[in-house]
Amino acid sequence: MKHTQSRVLRHTAASLRPVPLAMLAMFCSPWLSTPALAQSVLPPVEVTAKPEDGGLGLSRPSSTGSRTGLSARELPASLEQVDADTQRQRGDFGLVEAVTRTTGLTAQGTGGNGGLAFSARGFTGVTSVGVAEDGTRLGVAAGTVNYPSDSWGYERIEVLRGPASIVHGTGTAGATINAVRKQPSREQSVEALVGVGQHGSARLGLGAAGPIGEIASYRVDAYGHTTDGERDLGRAKGGKFMGTLRFDPSSDLRFEVLADISEQKPERYWGTPTLNGRVLSSLRDQNYNVRDSVIRYQDQRLRARAEWKANDWLTVRNEAHYFKADRHWKNIEAYSYDPASGTVARSDYLEITHDLEQKGNRLEAAIKAGAHNAVIGWETSKATFTGGNSSPYRGASTVSAHDPVHGYWDSPDVSAPKFDTDTTQHAFYLEDAWQVGDKWLLLAGIRRDINEVDRRDRTGGTPFDKTLGGTAWRLGLTHHLTSDTSVYGQVSQGHDPVTNILTLNLANSSFKLTTARQVEVGVKQQFGQGLGEWTAAVYRIDKDDIITRHPDTPSISVQGGSQHSKGLELSAAITPTAQWRLEGNFALVSAEFDELIEAGGANRAGNRPANVPRQVANLWAHYRFGDWQASLGGRYVGKRYGNNANTVDLPSYVVADAVLNWQLDSTTTLRLLGRNLTDKLYVTAAYGSQHLLGDGRRVELVADFRF
Repeated sequence: MKHTQSRVLRHTAASLRPVPLAMLAMFCSPWLSTPALAQSVLPPVEVTAKPEDGGLGLSRPSSTGSRTGLSARELPASLEQVDADTQRQRGDFGLVEAVTRTTGLTAQGTGGNGGLAFSARGFTGVTSVGVAEDGTRLGVAAGTVNYPSDSWGYERIEVLRGPASIVHGTGTAGATINAVRKQPSREQSVEALVGVGQHGSARLGLGAAGPIGEIASYRVDAYGHTTDGERDLGRAKGGKFMGTLRFDPSSDLRFEVLADISEQKPERYWGTPTLNGRVLSSLRDQNYNVRDSVIRYQDQRLRARAEWKANDWLTVRNEAHYFKADRHWKNIEAYSYDPASGTVARSDYLEITHDLEQKGNRLEAAIKAGAHNAVIGWETSKATFTGGNSSPYRGASTVSAHDPVHGYWDSPDVSAPKFDTDTTQHAFYLEDAWQVGDKWLLLAGIRRDINEVDRRDRTGGTPFDKTLGGTAWRLGLTHHLTSDTSVYGQVSQGHDPVTNILTLNLANSSFKLTTARQVEVGVKQQFGQGLGEWTAAVYRIDKDDIITRHPDTPSISVQGGSQHSKGLELSAAITPTAQWRLEGNFALVSAEFDELIEAGGANRAGNRPANVPRQVANLWAHYRFGDWQASLGGRYVGKRYGNNANTVDLPSYVVADAVLNWQLDSTTTLRLLGRNLTDKLYVTAAYGSQHLLGDGRRVELVADFRF
């Protein structure tokens, strides 16, 4: 309800901007001169415009950056929010599309990591950039994060940059992405989305909220999509259902039950083979996988929440969850191009299965005492994982490079369950936001994570137990120069695992968690009576105890390596006139290894980590005329390297997108989306010696309904 009222007020204020003040005074003067009103002295009312949808969300409270509920402007850290309306205006239906519009984040998803792997502030992959939904994360197994894959059903996507272990635990040194769900409401509403496009693409989204009886309300969302893809074997599809039922028996008590189910079958594509480190344009549309290849992710999620406001100073919250993920891969994943014969040699016939169940609970107390807003909490979970595969992944075949006969998957190796792990996690945390006078806010927090792993191999391996512990802390100070401008500084410490904790193997069982320490300062400002906002941040992160090789015996892996990154980040959103809105961001990062020896004794000190661009920029311009809005967006990703040796170049690229919106009536909007307008051939990530290519040019027509 509050969000609805806020949008109405913003729309009303915005609609007053073009009205000349003199005309407004002429209209009001006859009424103000009447005797009845002359006897009543009304307080002055100041009308100011608020930021329209598409801003940085500096005034919006968030639990992603702190459990104390600070707004982004108050938080002494870099937090960016992208609301659902902005995502739909841009045509960003996938989580990856929405996230990579934010400052400094780039995608490095592959068929093997679930598609939700990112680079942020010089650190890459699912062990350094976490993904959560409503602040809760599923444990990472075998480098795979696949949920949530799309943005439908979420009110906004929030990105907290820098070490976030104080809030989200281990594996968050670079950033944490949090998808915030749309909430049940006592107001009836319905929304729908229908889209069709090139390559047999179609999507359908449905959402509804409303009351049930006197004390209950609900929210349901369903979404499905399908495409034949640009390449052979490019067919992909997925669907999900999200449901929330809320009970408010009193103003001080609330219960919620959430149930979700999802199935994804992404494109069965493992990259394009290269020649001398470059992709040939003639191979752009080829896929060298087998016809019966499989990539499938199935997720089931059930949660129960309770919140009790015991009194004015104490609120108690509890959330229990049950997550289940089943994953299956069956593919040929390695390709080598021979230009002389015009053939591609295929190898690595892999079949892999994941069976993951996680049960957990978070109990938290929020305490208000004078100028202090504090939270104290305990998180616990138990994850049971069974991993199956067809190791040692033998098999080989050769196909034509330009007209491949895909054939069928055939391996001499039997696929079977190979190992089981039980991982118990406990975390204890304390945060305090202390408002010191009117101008200063001090945020302090500490968290202790303890992970206990029990692994049993089914093929004769050595069972073992391992306990991994890490302490995270943060001390930040925000100074409000004015009501619209704040500066901040913080020091923090987080931790990453050297490999996924849920699938820890014997070879890595002797290693502890790595440590990441950050120093950051920045400024955040809203200006022009709410018509614009901008942020700037500079930082340095040092990460120690990464895996390196023994300097005297390179065949032995040891901890002791280190790397660092430092950078500058800028973001802004302004509405200079009623017709124009501009949004943009820029990130400059310098990242390198300080100490790293790889297999064979090669020294990588001074090299840039793989898949880390030096510059990333996004820009959007929106122009509204009558019932129409034209939008043009551009994205620049600088040069990266495909390996730590810095011998494989991934060239920089610019991709341009456009959207034409037509507000047909108060309930219906039509959008014509154009992606990669110049049909740029570009590389998103390296997978071994193969390069994964971004989408080519495509057009889509979408109808958006709201009732």
